Amino acid sequence: MTKADFEQIARLRYQLRRFLRFSEDLCRGNGLTPLQYQFLVQVIGTEGRDWSTIGEIAEKLQAKHHGVVALVDRCEKLGLVQRRQGSTDRRQVEIHLRPKGLEIVHRLAGLHRPELRLLERIFGEALSHGEGAGRTRKRAAR
Repeated sequence: MTKADFEQIARLRYQLRRFLRFSEDLCRGNGLTPLQYQFLVQVIGTEGRDWSTIGEIAEKLQAKHHGVVALVDRCEKLGLVQRRQGSTDRRQVEIHLRPKGLEIVHRLAGLHRPELRLLERIFGEALSHGEGAGRTRKRAAR
């Protein structure tokens, strides 16, 4: 690792932290915790369907099953989501967004979009520079 590598890592971590702080403040300013927002995004962002299971959400949030159950409980009390018995496996619990949850996740995602585009550009530039540096180091090692 060179000094330039550490500078790049520091820049990327700074930009990521700036984005996370922006997102945290935005969520709190709109009456949600950052975790509640992440949870709603994971429910609506499940590939191929508009609901998710507690197990899937636990994996995506890297959280414990019982912690996600408590999160679902809180969001259900706020009118953001509802539990439904599985349509194909009745032992499974499906988590669906309610209209209020859908409205707030759409609104917050829209407010995140400019910052996400900036972060995407910054990370894209860093990755393209890193790839070039990796090829240079490989050639030098030959």
